[in-house]
Amino acid sequence: MKLGIIGLPQSGKTTLFNAITRGNAPTTASAGRIEVHQAVVDVPDPRVDALSKMFNPKKTIYAKVTYADIAGLETGSAKSGISGQLLNQLNQMDGLILVARCFENDNVMHPNGSVNPLRDVDTMTSELLINDLIAVERKLEKLGDEKKKGGTDKTLNARQVELFEKIHKALSDSKPLRDIEFTNEEEKELSSFGLLTRKPLLTVFNLGEGQQALDSSSLDHPSVALMCKLEMEIAQLSTEDAEVFMQEYGIKELSLNRMINISYELLQEQTFFTVGEDEVRAWVTHRGATAQEAAGEIHTDLSRGFVRAEVVAYEDLTSLGSMNEAKAKGKFRLEGKEYIVKDGDIMHVRSSL
Repeated sequence: MKLGIIGLPQSGKTTLFNAITRGNAPTTASAGRIEVHQAVVDVPDPRVDALSKMFNPKKTIYAKVTYADIAGLETGSAKSGISGQLLNQLNQMDGLILVARCFENDNVMHPNGSVNPLRDVDTMTSELLINDLIAVERKLEKLGDEKKKGGTDKTLNARQVELFEKIHKALSDSKPLRDIEFTNEEEKELSSFGLLTRKPLLTVFNLGEGQQALDSSSLDHPSVALMCKLEMEIAQLSTEDAEVFMQEYGIKELSLNRMINISYELLQEQTFFTVGEDEVRAWVTHRGATAQEAAGEIHTDLSRGFVRAEVVAYEDLTSLGSMNEAKAKGKFRLEGKEYIVKDGDIMHVRSSL
């Protein structure tokens, strides 16, 4: 699970990155250069803590999420298409976090001359949409040339033309592709074709200290307001000092936890667990995944040789106190490969391999 942090220069992208990752990457502007800072973060989950306490394993492993601070995306970049180097970075992301500046600071110039976060969000989302539109127009032109030259699969060509004309119409109407429904076949067709507005998007409004959140109801995607600089400073303190600081400012939870939970919602991910004396571990799979697909997240051999999954719900196991008690109460069950995994399921996969 990989999320890219984007935004205009001086919006606080790296500040947010540092707050989430407890890092200290330099927050100075990159002067137009494409720079990428990445960090893998443990997903805080009290369920992992409870299971670890119950089984006392040798290792406890949390689910992971990768955040990438991507510098280099500015206004006007989509007029001729986003550069190949930057586009390659963006296409590697499962979702995008757009940072919009709300704070005022006379010492930090805004690239557009004034602070207007809703304008900036519109500007940046338009950049992504225009880039997709350019890419789709080029694809349709290529398909037209292939049809004229012949020698290609006519049925495939016609199907792709129909799909990309559908996409072109949506983009021409200023509709991001994440709001468009595609068939499974269309999804497969588009999987290798990088379109940025298909990616889930979350806007983070970067507030100044004590600044109130603005009305973001006009947005067509989720958003959250954070005091990124303050939370970065707290994240870089020792645990003891951070607790005192948070009490003083009335902060109950750092952006680290909030952003990761929102990230899960954004990407439609869920968590299941494996437990034992050797290891308690959280795994990530997409919502709606079958038991066989979830087994593949653990190891491909478990998916290929899948026989059955032993499953118990987290709530049942922890309320009853032990696996033996869960079995005695009929809460422990065997499921087949088509079973739809639920968030919090504890699984043990039986495999023939």
